[in-house]
Amino acid sequence: MGSFVLHGNIIDSESPERLRVAADSYLVCEEGRCTGVFSALPERFSGLPLTDFGDRLILPGMTDLHLHAPQFAFRGLGMDLELLDWLNAHTFPEEAKYADLSYAALAYGQFVDCLRRSATTRAVVFGTVHPAATTLLMELLEASGLVSYVGKVNMDRDCPEALREADAAASLAATEQWLASARFAHTKPILTPRFVPSCSDALLQGLGELAARRGLPVQSHLSENLGEIALVQSLCPQTDFYAEAYDRCGLLSQPCIMAHCVHCPPEEQDLLQARGVFIAHSPLSNSNLSSGIAPVSAYLARGLRVGLGSDLAAGETENLFRVMAEAIRVSKLRWRLLDDTTAPLTVAQAFYLATRGGGAFFGEAGCFEPGFALDAVVLDDSALVHPQELTPIERLERCIYLADERHIAAKYVAGTRLF
Repeated sequence: MGSFVLHGNIIDSESPERLRVAADSYLVCEEGRCTGVFSALPERFSGLPLTDFGDRLILPGMTDLHLHAPQFAFRGLGMDLELLDWLNAHTFPEEAKYADLSYAALAYGQFVDCLRRSATTRAVVFGTVHPAATTLLMELLEASGLVSYVGKVNMDRDCPEALREADAAASLAATEQWLASARFAHTKPILTPRFVPSCSDALLQGLGELAARRGLPVQSHLSENLGEIALVQSLCPQTDFYAEAYDRCGLLSQPCIMAHCVHCPPEEQDLLQARGVFIAHSPLSNSNLSSGIAPVSAYLARGLRVGLGSDLAAGETENLFRVMAEAIRVSKLRWRLLDDTTAPLTVAQAFYLATRGGGAFFGEAGCFEPGFALDAVVLDDSALVHPQELTPIERLERCIYLADERHIAAKYVAGTRLF
């Protein structure tokens, strides 16, 4: 963690509706945390090292609240299938390969290298059911300089034999084994029941007790696909809606992320809000697997906690600029074709989801407020040629639609420059 000053065109989110722009300004970092943004550098910081990025854009680092590391290997495949068929055809066969640590080292190495070069500074990641491979993934992420949560997946029913843990007791024992080795400074464990269809009641209950006993966060999937929701109702007839299957086991009571939430009825939204659950909106995945379009602007309006997830590999890229663009695009389709009472997302809202909205899961991260972790991405958009003068906000909007890792000139995580 360092102390330094960055100069450039600085943009972050004041709220979901409002971007904050400081053109030709200075961002001060002390001991890895933001001290403030200044139009002129105060004298008291004149002794700090200064990096002048000129006319480039300086943005908060982005948070990916939901992605599957083992699926990186087959991104872009199977996009003509729906969720449950896609899992059986592509996901489960690939994830079974991670019993082989040599394969895991190769595949996870490629995944971490790409994530490090992206605009993502913090991520919440699914591994597989394999404790050793998941620990290896954590080691690679720790060495990358990124900040992350990583979960060993739990599954003891309704999945291929190669991935099915013997029973709830065996799955919980393997989780405890993994937790004993998951001790890193910047890469933390998160409990990860894959989703209700693949976890017995006993396993969900045991994970809820483990989360409470050890103060561990939880991640899973919720109300992604209509077929999935119908399956959960058949498996849990005593529940009125999907989220109750998690809540009755205490899994929503700890810091929690639920991915997708495409088809949440009002009472399910009420429960998520009451428990403070984070929703990982994954628009690329929801489009690719024909799951639907979550009413994200309505979630924001009622105060639900929402961020973005790339959802590799149902989402075909780790590039969160692309995810922001898709979030805006599909929200327009939802508004036009399905529900004209739910407004489309704005650029400001999409940027908030990628930065401050998702960053809040990590505490004080995702913007340049004093005291927040200094995560920053410096964009060089000079190759995105244009004949007219553009404001910083117009340049940001173009980057949402056009930028990728090739436009990242520098990246900082908690005050440390990665490149």
